[in-house]
Amino acid sequence: GIKIFWAGDYTVAPNTYLTWPQTGIGQALGLYLKPEIQICNHAVNGRSTKSFIDEARLAAIYNVIAAGDYLFIQFGHNDEKREDPSRFTESVGEFMENLERYVNAARNKGALPVFITPLCRRLFTESKTLVENTHLDYPDAMKETGKRLDVPVIDLCASSRELIAKTPLPVSE
Repeated sequence: GIKIFWAGDYTVAPNTYLTWPQTGIGQALGLYLKPEIQICNHAVNGRSTKSFIDEARLAAIYNVIAAGDYLFIQFGHNDEKREDPSRFTESVGEFMENLERYVNAARNKGALPVFITPLCRRLFTESKTLVENTHLDYPDAMKETGKRLDVPVIDLCASSRELIAKTPLPVSE
């Protein structure tokens, strides 16, 4: 059967009851797929394109991914963290170079890479809810890399921003 491998951060990672209601998309996707499609979720909370590679997590995927499998690549949340040199990457620079490393790993094994832009953040303040682009130009850098390398891109940042913007918040007294 087909396997979908995930490389990503907390927005993708599997969680347990200890972190409920936090649920990564990679954890829940299998509920909506045919049984012959297997999810191989390697995502881990707090990872960036850089730290995921540095911790040999991409190498672990490379060792088992095969022709016809998919590699879903969803990063950006932690690549932005300038204060953390173990995770930070410049969007136009190391972030794009790292994305290319993921693509090369997949294609070297005959697998199909797919980029997924980071999920939009909803910010809460005392007076209102904000739906802003907190991801700077990381989604655009991913889209540009996808175009350059002929990799499909799912713009989850834009679609989740639209959904959040039209979803009313519960009113509390």
